[in-house]
Amino acid sequence: MQDIHIKNIQIGKNKPLAVMCGPCVIESEDHCLNAAAVLKTIFTMLDIPFIFKSSYDKANRSSYSSFRGPGLQEGLRILSRVQNEFDIPVVTDVHSPEEATAAGEVCDILQIPAFLCRQTDLVVATAKTGCVVSVKKGQFMAPWDMTNVVAKIQEANNSKIILIDRGTTFGYNNLVCDMRAIPIMQKLGFPVCFDATHGVQLPGGNGSSSGGEREFIPTLAQAAIGAGANCLFIEAHPDPKNALSDASSVLSFDQLPALLRKLKQLYHVVHEMES
Repeated sequence: MQDIHIKNIQIGKNKPLAVMCGPCVIESEDHCLNAAAVLKTIFTMLDIPFIFKSSYDKANRSSYSSFRGPGLQEGLRILSRVQNEFDIPVVTDVHSPEEATAAGEVCDILQIPAFLCRQTDLVVATAKTGCVVSVKKGQFMAPWDMTNVVAKIQEANNSKIILIDRGTTFGYNNLVCDMRAIPIMQKLGFPVCFDATHGVQLPGGNGSSSGGEREFIPTLAQAAIGAGANCLFIEAHPDPKNALSDASSVLSFDQLPALLRKLKQLYHVVHEMES
């Protein structure tokens, strides 16, 4: 498996557990900066490598009226402040080739959303930025289908790839997280991350927005570590009930430290057994 380097963080086999974490969307500049400050304190205290995640635009929303974020230019300016003022790497979603080019000038990791993982122009443009490409397996795809996605990125001369599992469509308004996806995708030669917060979503479950079962975030995160995941994706918010995106499936900042301690211990045990 190829190790991925993001500043002073390494993700791969026998590397420390790394976590991508932050509010789903940039709600305001102050909100984003305050969230980054709190999260950096938590992750520094626990000595867990941390990549800040937030989106400048949530293009995939259930309703036309749903909050989407500040937009590309303003969002990237805010993420640049997070990056520079807190000395932490950042990851954000991209939705078009043009966005990928712009975001690649600021962000350390560009994330391709699950619904867009087969969009060739987007995948290739993201790869050509030279950034680490974090690509989510589509909810409609088998894990072995990611072979073609990986090939597109490599053919654009980029092998800095992280694959993410976020569950698979299971009937109406539901997902199932099949932990076999983790070792299956690892066979493609790249680290695999598990998205523990989108994995508990009930897509469109609230009619005009997605629902979620937040109480199962710890269960899925622990299961993913047990299955050998190389890193985790956990969206978190200081006040989930009032979050402007994914309010039903983000983890509260208050719950984060205890869960991270447990996950770090479990990760250590799993990797001790493998060595």
